[in-house]
Amino acid sequence: MTPLPTAPDRPFRHGGFATLTETLDFAAAGPTGINLHGLRGELVEALSYADLRDRARKLAVRLLAAGLEPHDRVGLVADSDAEFIVAFFACQYARLTPAPLPLPAPLGGREAYVEQIGRMLASARAAAAFGPEALQPWLRDAGQAAGVRLVGRTADLPDAPLRDLPAPTPDEPCYVQFSSGSTRNPTGVLCTHAALMANATASTRDGLQVTPHDRSHTWLPLYHDMGLVGFLLSPLACQMTIDMMPTGAFVRRPLLWLDLMDRYRATIAYSPTFGYELCARRAEAAREDLDLSCWRIAGCGGDMVRAAPLQAFAEAFGPRGFDARAFVASYGMAEATLGLSMAPLGVGLRFDDVDVGRMERSGEVTPGQDGRSRAFVRCGVVFPGHELQVRGDDGQVLAERRMGRIFARGPSLMKGYFDEPEATARVLSADGWLDTGDLGFMVEGEITPTGRAKDLILLNGRNVWPQDLEWTAETEIERLRSGDVAAFSVDQEEAEQLVVLVQARLSDPKARQDLATDVAALLRARHGVEPRVELVPPHALPQTSSGKLSRSKARALYLSGAFKAEEPV
Repeated sequence: MTPLPTAPDRPFRHGGFATLTETLDFAAAGPTGINLHGLRGELVEALSYADLRDRARKLAVRLLAAGLEPHDRVGLVADSDAEFIVAFFACQYARLTPAPLPLPAPLGGREAYVEQIGRMLASARAAAAFGPEALQPWLRDAGQAAGVRLVGRTADLPDAPLRDLPAPTPDEPCYVQFSSGSTRNPTGVLCTHAALMANATASTRDGLQVTPHDRSHTWLPLYHDMGLVGFLLSPLACQMTIDMMPTGAFVRRPLLWLDLMDRYRATIAYSPTFGYELCARRAEAAREDLDLSCWRIAGCGGDMVRAAPLQAFAEAFGPRGFDARAFVASYGMAEATLGLSMAPLGVGLRFDDVDVGRMERSGEVTPGQDGRSRAFVRCGVVFPGHELQVRGDDGQVLAERRMGRIFARGPSLMKGYFDEPEATARVLSADGWLDTGDLGFMVEGEITPTGRAKDLILLNGRNVWPQDLEWTAETEIERLRSGDVAAFSVDQEEAEQLVVLVQARLSDPKARQDLATDVAALLRARHGVEPRVELVPPHALPQTSSGKLSRSKARALYLSGAFKAEEPV
């Protein structure tokens, strides 16, 4: 099987299309497409955009012949394979609205997955749900609970004669995207064709500055906005070839990501910080002849950017051609389709060391002092045609270097949450401003996020960032790894109580007690807090579908008594 080429001489456009179907129609005229790989990195299928368009149009008429009607929602289990990709685009040609659904968590069970998918299908009021053969029993149970009338595999739909179908309009729904934190009460972001194309054009033309020589590579899950929009739909808008591997392959063999980038000479790839960290920890096993000099944009997004793991990656793979100036920080969210800003290219990450104590007390952003500083990454200026503001508690726009709540406006924003007018009204104003729920500050016109407002811990009049506490413990205590710590507060009669959950891989009682004592002492010394430290088993801390720590779910599990720990410290 021959992989699809980069084809720098292909017909080339920087987006600017009205709809996703128009985008694929244009890309189908060239030789590029999607190379799909298996768990060992083998090429499973070379799906050209021309073939994708042909298969999607044929499936579109079969979906409609099965009784689905335009604007019906269709749940699609988003595996990194041709079955999902063809079905997603078939929905576009049939003017159906796909709702990508996550795969089961690696350590999750059937009951939890069926419950999660059932809630998502019910929230989307889905008329149909499709997924791979192996998940059919689970999908049927979830569909039955949600009242879905058609559940199965797209391959099993009856044939129907090909016919012309009315094209979607820019203001019609394109897809429903569930945010990575959607669990108990999932809320789907309704994205229109116009919003998607505005975001894809701004990110590829003004942010990434894509050229005909670029090629993208991804392991990111397609049920998350960074995977779906950033590395399927946006590359399509530039007719770019995509090399795609399953998320599970990256989790098992992180260095396979780098091997495939070298093999195909990919120039653009993104990852949350933890992806770079996994690779850095396994750097000694990397091929001696690994060559990453092709990597033009190493994007960082999907979680808070941390300096130390990225510096470790650059040091580990610098001898193999990686240039730290390729790092690019981005800021965005599903409610804005994907990105809202992107740091300048070719300069690497730029951090501001901030006096955390002063920012916690007054919101002022000043240079950090020894022992009480933290580095926040700048995420660039807002995309053209969009706006970002940082506002205080009174709703007024704050001056630069004042921490407040981030608001956004522009053509990439969602129409609203699907069938959730009250939830939409809480975050989206009548004049189009979105309350992102994020905190941050401006520096020289660039946005610098500091964390989620809902995660902020109020202790004795101080605003304490849980990430600070977690990163301090994970960085300074050798027995801990990234993702081993979750910090949050719980209500007590006398005051808020800081709780710190720590994943422990130790069995010796004294060693476990020493670990808890060390974490408490470190946080007391570094941050002036009095934590209640409890040890939990490995893999006990919950994650979102994009691999981020879910503090809200960890807190809920803690309050429910799910963590049965020793006597807390």
